[in-house]
Amino acid sequence: MTQPTDIRRVRGRRPRLLDLYCCQGGAAKGYNDAGFDVTGVDKNPQPRYPFRFIQADATTFALEHGAGFDFIHASPPCQHDSDCQRIQNNAHPDLIAPTRTALETTGRPWVMENVGGASPKLRNPVMLCGPMFGLETYRHRFFETGGGFHLTQPEHPAHTVPQAKMGRPVPPGHYGQFVGNFSGVELARRVMAVPWMNRDGIRECIPPAYAEHIGRAFLTSRALAAAA
Repeated sequence: MTQPTDIRRVRGRRPRLLDLYCCQGGAAKGYNDAGFDVTGVDKNPQPRYPFRFIQADATTFALEHGAGFDFIHASPPCQHDSDCQRIQNNAHPDLIAPTRTALETTGRPWVMENVGGASPKLRNPVMLCGPMFGLETYRHRFFETGGGFHLTQPEHPAHTVPQAKMGRPVPPGHYGQFVGNFSGVELARRVMAVPWMNRDGIRECIPPAYAEHIGRAFLTSRALAAAA
């Protein structure tokens, strides 16, 4: 874990991205590929996180330091709204509303991500799906935007490939779900392009392709605004 004594730096050529609730860094990899200098924050140690990491409470860190970043991504824990946790009758905190409040307080452009079960609580979310980016998994994730940033809903390709049942091995010709205690970690790593992750990281992450798409959309909008 890297714990800088002062996160402020002279702005370089790469815009600064704050990755809240970063886990093992699926979003971070995508934003790095899009051209960002990434800093991840999570309350738990994340030794697999591939970029600068700070162990801290995400909302507290956003309130204290978020204004110093160019763009903020937040993925509050999805367990409160995930199907597999409801099946197991597990209880988890709902952090969407307090995360939104912290993001709005920063005054910076931001995006907040969560699972389909949380989509009714998200404001005008955009849904991203694996086949939009050539990935062999559906993995719908929903993204609320704010701080002046807006994301356009891409066309949603039809689901023509059958999906393996939750937690089951992926038969030939099927897409995997890769949630819960799934089998096929090596397959999931290849499909979602997250070779550094273990099962715990994979079942919670967004594929880097999603974040790269969002990051490039933000950079394009910023360049257009600067040119106007």
